[in-house]
This record gives sequence, structure tokens and C-alpha cells, in this order.
Amino acid sequence: MALTTSPEAPLPVGEVSRLIGGWIDRLGAVWVEGQITQLSRRPGAGVVFLTLRDPSYDISVGVTCYRQVFDAIADVVSEGARVVVHAKPEWYAPRGQLSLRAVEIRPVGMGELLVRLEQLRKSLTAEGLFAAERKRPLPFLPQLIGLVCGRASAAERDVLENARRRWPAVRFEVRNTAVQGVNAVAQVVSAVKELDALDEVDVIVVARGGGSVEDLLPFSDEQLIRTVAACRTPVVSAIGHEPDSPLLDLVADVRASTPTDAAKRVVPDVGEELDRVDALRERALRTVRALLEREERGLAHALARPVMERPQRMVDEREAEVGALADRGRRVLRHLLDRADSELSHTLARVVALSPAATLERGYAVLQREDGTVVRSPEQVTAGDELRARVAEGELRVRAD
Repeated sequence: MALTTSPEAPLPVGEVSRLIGGWIDRLGAVWVEGQITQLSRRPGAGVVFLTLRDPSYDISVGVTCYRQVFDAIADVVSEGARVVVHAKPEWYAPRGQLSLRAVEIRPVGMGELLVRLEQLRKSLTAEGLFAAERKRPLPFLPQLIGLVCGRASAAERDVLENARRRWPAVRFEVRNTAVQGVNAVAQVVSAVKELDALDEVDVIVVARGGGSVEDLLPFSDEQLIRTVAACRTPVVSAIGHEPDSPLLDLVADVRASTPTDAAKRVVPDVGEELDRVDALRERALRTVRALLEREERGLAHALARPVMERPQRMVDEREAEVGALADRGRRVLRHLLDRADSELSHTLARVVALSPAATLERGYAVLQREDGTVVRSPEQVTAGDELRARVAEGELRVRAD
């Protein structure tokens, strides 16, 4: 029930603590899963103290149990182990502290872990976090690479040395974190977010040199998976554990089998690129030479044609044709003129021979009446008619008898 309080009527701390304890006492026993982060077993003490932590949310709670409860699983459980605890919440009023009183502790077996991981994988797959269309290509030559790995680890050394051996100018922004244990998830998530926030970081590599399934559990944590899925920077998973790959391999844009493989995938090999450039240059030169040789052959073939060898030959041929046609035209015209002249001469001779003047020149005369009509028969003339006799040299007047 809600309490009625005011500045004038506050509750004492002891009363508040007592009320909280009462509310907590009403809770029944619960089964709780977590990871043991601290374990205290004092010799001779009848109570064992341990801290149970949820690595996904960075929340811890203290657990107490009788020695005989813990001794039942003491041989298979240590710090870092995941357990399921059957306990009742308790409130320690003098210090205002919540704890769990365990009556049974069970280690989480390998089979249970794998089943839970499979359930989580199916759930995230259904959300589309592992979809191929979400994968982003890596940049050809990243200027700055973010690296998340253990401090002074073999994974860090493998990535740095192999990447710099392949491309000496490559730069790294390294974030050293815990890569197993209770603090791994929180530190790796924080490092990935920090590197993703840097605009100059072109790709992020999360590396670890393999390990057991339990060691790799942080890289299957749901919080880390969602963090990587939300990154705007391409992420490479280089956990280096082939048989039981963590879920990080599925959500990352590129999965590398080992940290060394990650270095090979992230940066190109300068020697190989130089060889590729040389090969492309040679290929380009061969192509250009082949093109030039082909054009030279075509040009030589074109120049070898008669029209290109003697360009004036066509003009000369046309000039000869025009000259021949002109000569032919002159001959034909001369022939026509000669024939026309001959025909004209013959016609003129005929005309001259048949003309009245020629007849008069031979001594003939033409009689004409006064009106100019020619007398052709004696019946046309009567005695006493005045006539004109036209001769070659003129005309005479005569009278008919």
C-alpha cells in the first residue's frame, strides 16, 4: 500500500527498511540464472558468500548459502561459471541490503547453454539481424581500423603485425577489453560503441584467439549482438573458433576464421596490389600497342591503294576522258559541218541551175502582162497587148501581133 508521508511527518529510516523487508518477505522462492563473479569460502565458516551477475545488463546481487548447499557443486563450479540458483530474496535491514538465500545451486551444463544459444539464434534470425542484405562491404583500403581485443593478447599481435606487414601505412585505434569472464560483455559493448562513434574509423575488428564454448559466451550475448547490428561501421568478427562459432559471427558484416585472417580481409597486400597494378599496366600497354598496330596496318593498306598512292591519277584519267570526248566532239562537228557544207553547195548549185536568172542567162525571156502575170500560152495574149519581156540584162516592151 502507498504510504502517506510529508515533510512534517516523515518515516524513520528504520521504518522504511522494515517496510521494504516486509514487501520482500512476501516474495516466494525464485529460480535465478547468472554468472558467479565473486566466491568467498572462509575456512570453518558455515556460510558461503558469492555474487551472481547478469553480464548482459551489468547487474549483480549477493547470494548466501549454507556450506553443504555449495559443497554439492563445489567441484564443478568456480568464479565465472554460469549457474541456476533456487533462492528466496532477503532484506538485511541494518544495512539496507538485498540478497538471495540459496537453497539449491545447479551448474548450467553445456547442453543447456547450446539450447539457449540456439533459441537466441532463432529469435534474432526471425528479427532479421543475420540477414545477408544487412551485410555491408568492407572498404578497399581503410584509413583507420578499430580493434577490440584482449590486452597484450596474441589476437592483437596477429592483427597488428599481419595488417602492417601487408600494408605498412595502416593505422589502428585499439581498445583493450576483457574477452571472457563477467566483465567481457560490458567492456566489449562499450568499446564497439566508442569506435563506431568515431567518424574516422572505417572498419571495426573484434578479435579473440578462440577458446572453449564457455569462454566465448560473451560473444553470443544478446546485448553485444544488438550493438553490432546497430553499428553504422562495418564489423569483422575474428573470434577464431571454427566448430562452435558465436553469434557475433552471424551478425558481423564479415566473419574471419582467425585474427590473422581478419588482417588479410581488412587490408590489401601492398605487394599483391603493386603486382596487380603492374599486370594491369602491361595489359593496357599490350592493348594500346595492338590498337596502334592494327591502325597502322589499316593506314598502310589504305595508303597502298592506287587512289592514295597517286591521288592525281583520277584527275588525269578524267582529264584524258574529257580530252578524248572533246576530240570526238570536234571530229563529229567537223564531219557534220563538212557534210552540211557539201549539201549546201549541192543545193546551191541546184538552186542556181534551176533559178529563173540562170534560165534568162541562157537566152530565154519571160513575158509578163502589165499587171505582172506571166504569159504561159498564146491564148492568154490578144493582138495589140502591151507586154514586158524580161531578159537577163533587163526588160523590153513588146506588142503582140
